[in-house]
Amino acid sequence: MLLNLFAFLIIPGYTLLYVKNFNLFTVNFSVIGNLLGKKRAFVIWGFLMGIYFYFVLSSVSKNLRLSKRVRYLVHTALMLLFLAVFTPYLPQEFPFKAFLHIVFAMAASLCLIVYLFFASRRLLEVNRTAGECALWGLLGIFSISSILLVSVGIVSSALEIFFTFSAVFLSRFFLVQSKGILQAEAEQNIVAA
Repeated sequence: MLLNLFAFLIIPGYTLLYVKNFNLFTVNFSVIGNLLGKKRAFVIWGFLMGIYFYFVLSSVSKNLRLSKRVRYLVHTALMLLFLAVFTPYLPQEFPFKAFLHIVFAMAASLCLIVYLFFASRRLLEVNRTAGECALWGLLGIFSISSILLVSVGIVSSALEIFFTFSAVFLSRFFLVQSKGILQAEAEQNIVAA
């Protein structure tokens, strides 16, 4: 129930409030987050994302019995997300820190995408239909994100909103599907006993 509240109300609502009154195609979360009075809001957004992904993807990893190497991708992504949030993006004043901010943010997103790919492959092994849906969803996220990046020419708030929402919803899908697999295995064990 609480994860549903996070996935469908708190994260989308807070994300949209965070970018309220800004052009979604000319600025991004980093620029907004480094404006006077917006740093705390950016940190809260990062904290909400971190909590959600940690709890959801930890359960998914356990339920799908993903390897430690794949599980490590989640921890790496979250560490990089927090480094990005706490590293200022002020290219005029601190160009090297701004560069690091970009590297941290891009690497966090990449780790998350790679994790979701491996989770999709594992889901495909145990539930072909759900695994195919996950892979198609992941391809959709990658394709639409690429289109937004190329058409706008920058990592825009529109791209970040799309990526955030779709990664949250896909992670929620994984959680539901992986719980279903555990239930099916438990029922098979009861029948076998």
